[in-house]
Amino acid sequence: MHSVQDVRLDPLTRKVWRGDSEIVFSRKEFDLLHALISQAGEIVSRDQLMEDVWDTTFWTSSKTIDVHLGWVRRKLGDDSRRPTLITTIRGKGLRFETGNPAANVQVNGHVKKTATAPAAAPAAKAG
Repeated sequence: MHSVQDVRLDPLTRKVWRGDSEIVFSRKEFDLLHALISQAGEIVSRDQLMEDVWDTTFWTSSKTIDVHLGWVRRKLGDDSRRPTLITTIRGKGLRFETGNPAANVQVNGHVKKTATAPAAAPAAKAG
């Protein structure tokens, strides 16, 4: 069982949950998600995904991964414009994030966690 953020994936039963809700994936969608979540926090190259998910070392189409990734993101409810689960690392590949990437900042090519400010206390009512 892989469990990252609020996504759980069971490779034996080929079932996926986000929170308490089970999500049904096609075979290739599941294989793509499995390839990413099993290496959470690591960048997985598109070449590696083509080999692992499509069992090929050549590109059948430049959009194959993008189309399937769009379906996976949509089913998981991950906004492709501001993803929190699967991010695209330009020129490198894809990464299943172990935490919210919005809480990360790049400094000199290195990703550093930013401290999140605690929630402000409610203002006292004037009385």
